[in-house]
Amino acid sequence: MKFIINRDQLLAPLQQIVSVIEKRQTMAILSNVLLHVANGQLTMIGSDTEIQIVSKLNLELASDAGEITVPARKFLDICRLLPTSAEIKFELHEDKVKLVSGRSRFSLSTLPAEHYPEFNESEFEYQFLLNAGKFKKGLDKTLFCMANQDVRYYLNGLLLHISNSRLKLVASDGHRLSIFEDDIGQPTGHEARIILPRKAVQELSRLLDDADAELNIQFSNNHIRIYYKDVVFSSKLIDAKFPDFSKVFNQSFMTPLLIQKQLLRDALTRVAILSNEKYKGVTFDMSNDLLKLSTHNPEHDEAEEELIIDYQGQALSISFNSQYMLDAVSNLDSELAVITIASNASSCFIEEPEDPLFKFIVMPMRM
Repeated sequence: MKFIINRDQLLAPLQQIVSVIEKRQTMAILSNVLLHVANGQLTMIGSDTEIQIVSKLNLELASDAGEITVPARKFLDICRLLPTSAEIKFELHEDKVKLVSGRSRFSLSTLPAEHYPEFNESEFEYQFLLNAGKFKKGLDKTLFCMANQDVRYYLNGLLLHISNSRLKLVASDGHRLSIFEDDIGQPTGHEARIILPRKAVQELSRLLDDADAELNIQFSNNHIRIYYKDVVFSSKLIDAKFPDFSKVFNQSFMTPLLIQKQLLRDALTRVAILSNEKYKGVTFDMSNDLLKLSTHNPEHDEAEEELIIDYQGQALSISFNSQYMLDAVSNLDSELAVITIASNASSCFIEEPEDPLFKFIVMPMRM
């Protein structure tokens, strides 16, 4: 096995693959990247058994076919620290890989390619095309609401709901919920709901760096596979049913409150400094075009700030986790934020004033 490749061509795909590989592995070979050379093409594969990334690169110079696995992070560090545009000569000698670039020489230990575990995927029943920029925007507007290691394991992921030509992404940790909804661009003929695991969502958000690219998304009840440029991303799915959140919309609401997004964000950030470090609670007092934000903590520190707002509804006092509110407000693209509270004060909607693609729902807390 032998090939020559430019360091710049190799580096980005190798970084994508290494990000999937866990630092601590139960199987030593899963710390390696699988390299396969055939027909003038280098295929690199990295996996943690739950997620797999396959990257294919064309080799411009002559190569000898073969396959082997090498330590992923060491291989990446070598490539990363070589000069820009450096040429890397890769050659397999028995159970060692020799890397030569300029005056640099490296020898890496290997493990046989036939021991690399196969990523078994089921038959894909559904398929549709989607703009990468649209999908990434949806992921970024929702992923921060995913739970982390919740016993309700279906919350440790993100709901992908396809309804013919409509795409809906939903994430919730039980205290807040984010929804992104947009048009796919063409009818898919599908009606399906699947849950992507937390790590897969985060890796996809990192991977999709070209907003103009087109994704080919295939999925079944157990797996999803996404073709993106020269990369194939695969992941297992969470086998569960996402809770029905539609009831939160079927209730009466108070008069919406309009406020400058930046004003609210800055005031919340200042007031939250003196909130309880564990609960981060901030009280919102609304009355006659005035919003008062206040908080206190066990050390008897207090903070208070008043903001002029556009509000004609009834006076109300309600408390929220300041970080949840900041996350929601920060993800709005418009200058104005619209805050609407349910009549029974059970939930608070944060969205944009015109044609919102996404909504954030935050549950109140007791102070």
